Amino acid sequence: MLTTSRADYGLLSCLMKRLGSDRRFELLSVVCGSHLSAAHGHTTRELEADGLRIAARVRTGARADSPLEAARALGRGLAGFAGAFARLKPELLVVLGDRYELLAAASAAVMLRIPIAHIHGGESTEGVIDEQVRHAVTKLSHVHLPAAEPYRRRVLALGEDPRFVRCFGAPGLESIRLLEPVPRAELERRVGLPVDRRTVVFTWHPDDSGAAGLEEALGALDAAGLRVVVTAAGADVGGAVINARAARWCAARSERASFVASLGNHAYLSLARLCGAVVGNSSSGIIEAPSLRVPTVNIGTRQKGRLRSPSVIDCPPKRAAIAAALRLAASPAFRRDRCRGANAYGDGRFSERSARFLASIPLGQRLLETKSVARLDRRNP
Repeated sequence: MLTTSRADYGLLSCLMKRLGSDRRFELLSVVCGSHLSAAHGHTTRELEADGLRIAARVRTGARADSPLEAARALGRGLAGFAGAFARLKPELLVVLGDRYELLAAASAAVMLRIPIAHIHGGESTEGVIDEQVRHAVTKLSHVHLPAAEPYRRRVLALGEDPRFVRCFGAPGLESIRLLEPVPRAELERRVGLPVDRRTVVFTWHPDDSGAAGLEEALGALDAAGLRVVVTAAGADVGGAVINARAARWCAARSERASFVASLGNHAYLSLARLCGAVVGNSSSGIIEAPSLRVPTVNIGTRQKGRLRSPSVIDCPPKRAAIAAALRLAASPAFRRDRCRGANAYGDGRFSERSARFLASIPLGQRLLETKSVARLDRRNP
């Protein structure tokens, strides 16, 4: 199983632990990307703390914050994954999401005739590179675990074999269902701020609004007078610039703002559930926050096309609109009426259902042959 960053490990951790303790499977954990970066907190420690042995480390990190270096990192990653997979000889490669590193891993697996299972396929995030990567990985994969019924239908529309497409919800919700929260006092010690509903968690990833969108968001947070815990952007092109600006912004407001490179999934979820809102443009606000019964202020277009729960407030990257969304999120009536419903991404029982399904599928040549019969004109059930 491949994990590229703190973000996808937070989603995969329950499944990885289940497979690791199930006699039907031999779990081989492969890490790459920002897991191996000091700037992103060397988050391989999270796997090790959870008792997972790392079978291979593949260095794929870009050496500079630019599209050219990201493309070069793909080349290095392809060579690294090919070597790791040739040595480990997995019978199935399990990947999640739309990180660009997946293109390298999936390509190496295709060339080595290793079947691929893809989690979180079929989704739409319009206008960002994730969209192309996600659908490309779907077409390279043999088994599909989309997070919601509309996404299952999209995977089928891409011509994938219905026998190997199953919807069990979003894996990240299981960590919330099983969450034993970090105590408030410990969270406050780690972030250096009081944690209550006057505190928000803010995450900003690169999007099409550029630096202007980030400045509008920071300006709205300033004007609202909220305490802000800023979690770092992922290792996308442009992420280093965002993190540097956000860290400076926090340093100038140290009495009410804190920049954290990586909280880890357990602490992040524990923090978010106590805060007034999850703010920014991260998928965590769309997929996980509704299960925490916390409002989301989703800014801009990075998550455009994804399913929404009623607790998500969408707004453009303009200061006045963001300020209005923050006021709505702080309303007791909004929490009462919009933050108590079911999450559009399922009930948080992904790993048990997925493990049962993965144990039932044929491996080897029989699974590889499913790609040769997939047709775009297939009648979908």
